[in-house]
Amino acid sequence: MRISDLLAIDDLCLTLLAGDPDREFSTVHITDLPEPGRYLSGGELVLTGLMWRHAPEDSDRFVAALADAGVAALGAGAAWLGHVPDDLVAACGAAGLPLLEVPTEVSFRTLTELVVPRLSGDVRDALGRHRRLVAAIAEGADLRELFELTAAELGVTGAVLSASGHVIVGTVDDPVRLAKAYLSAPRLPACVGGSTIFAVGRGHRAAGWILACDGDLIDRADLGYELAACVGLERGRMEEGRRVERRLAEQLVVAALADADVAELNARLRTCGIDAAEPYAIVNATASRPGATRGPDPATLGGQVVEELLGREVVAAAGADGAVAVVPLRGRTTAELADRLRAGAKVLAALPDIRICAGLSGALTGAAAIKGGVEEAGHARRLAESRAGGVVTSDEIYTHALLLATVPGDVRRSFAARLLSPLLDYDRGHQSDLVRTLGIFLDCAGSWNACAERLHVHVNTVRYRIRRIEELTGKNLSRMADRVDFFLALRDTSPPR
Repeated sequence: MRISDLLAIDDLCLTLLAGDPDREFSTVHITDLPEPGRYLSGGELVLTGLMWRHAPEDSDRFVAALADAGVAALGAGAAWLGHVPDDLVAACGAAGLPLLEVPTEVSFRTLTELVVPRLSGDVRDALGRHRRLVAAIAEGADLRELFELTAAELGVTGAVLSASGHVIVGTVDDPVRLAKAYLSAPRLPACVGGSTIFAVGRGHRAAGWILACDGDLIDRADLGYELAACVGLERGRMEEGRRVERRLAEQLVVAALADADVAELNARLRTCGIDAAEPYAIVNATASRPGATRGPDPATLGGQVVEELLGREVVAAAGADGAVAVVPLRGRTTAELADRLRAGAKVLAALPDIRICAGLSGALTGAAAIKGGVEEAGHARRLAESRAGGVVTSDEIYTHALLLATVPGDVRRSFAARLLSPLLDYDRGHQSDLVRTLGIFLDCAGSWNACAERLHVHVNTVRYRIRRIEELTGKNLSRMADRVDFFLALRDTSPPR
C-alpha cells in the first residue's frame, strides 16, 4: 500500500510533512520506544505518539534507528505535544523518510483498523494473480502469453531481453542500450532512460535475461520483482526441455568423435532436428574470467551464451573442450552466422572481466562431417583464445595463426623475447624506433621506398635502421627465413605500428 493511498482516505485527515507519497509499506507497527530498531524488520509504517521525545536531538536518534531498520514511513501523533516538532520533520527530510502527521482526533487504533484490511486485500490480489498464473501454465500458455497476462494485471508494460540485446517478448526501444546497462550496472534494479531494468533469475549476467519495464519503478519495485519472478518461472520450465535437447546433442558429438556408423549418426542428427541433407555449421565456445580460479565452468557458461546469442534456436552441449553447438544454416551463410555471433559478443563486452571465445566451422552436410567440423571449430576457438577473445571462423585458421595457436604460450613468448629483446632494449635506451620500423618493413614486403613513405622518413634512414637491426640480432633481412622468424615473433608481441 502506498502513502498516497493513506492520504486519500478522507476519514483519517492525514498530512504529509516530508518524503515521497509514492513510498510503499507492507505492515503497521506502533511504538514509543526511543530506539525501536530491534523490533522492526523493514517496510513498516511506524506510528508513534512522540512520548520518547524530550529534546530536539532525540529526533535524529529515533529517525536514524528507523532508517537503519528499513522502515517505509513514520506517522507521528499530535496528541502528546499538540504538534509535530520541526526537528522531527527535518530529521525525516534528511533521512528521506516519509513523515505523516496524525491529527489528535484520529486514534492509532482507528488508523490501523482502516489500513490492515486494505493491506490484506493487496495480499489477496497477489494470491489471485498467482492462481491465474498457475492455471495459465497448466493450460499450456507460452512465455509471451504469461508475460502479457501478468504485465496486464500488474499494470506494467515492457519487454524481456537477452543479455546481448535480443528481444524475447514484448516491445522496447533500443534494446542494445538496455542490455549494456544491465551488464554494467553495479546493482539492480536500475533506471535507464525511460525504463527500469530487473534481472530475471540468479544466473550469470552474460547468459541472463532482462526485464525492462516502461517508466521509473524503483519505488514500485515489487511490481517488477513479481513480473520478473513470473518470467523466471517460465524460463525454468523451458530449461527442463532444453536439458533433454542438450543430452541428445552431446550424444551426437560423442558418437561422431568415436567414429560411429554413419547410419547411426544420421539418426542422431535427425533427433537433433537436422535432416541429413541439410547444411549446418559447428560452433565451439567458452566464456570465462581471465585469471579467475573460481566461477562458472567456462564450457557451461560458453554454451549458455551461444544459445542466447543465437536466439535460443539451438542448444550447446558442454564438454571438456568447450561447448559444442550444431547450428542449421537454413538459408544463412557461415559469414552471416559469424556476424551474428560477433554482434552479440560485442554487446557482452560491456560486462567487466568476461572473455568470450568462439570458433565456427565451415558449412557442412551429413553426419559424417561432424567430427571434422568439431575439430575445425575447436581449432578456431583456441585461436580466439590466443587473441584474448572473439569469434574466429574456419577461413582464418588455415594460416600461420593456426600453427602459432598450437604452440604453448610460454614457448611463443620465449621465442619472441630472444629475437626481439636486443631491439626493444635499444629502443628504450636510445628513444629509437627499430621495432616499429621492422614491422612496417615486413608489411611492405621488404620495399625500402614503401617503408620510408609509411614512416615519413628518407629512404636512407630506413636503410640505416635495417642495418642496425641486423647488427643487433645477427639476422639478415635479405633472407626469407630470417624475415619469417621476425614476422612470427612480431605476431606474438603485437608492437604498435
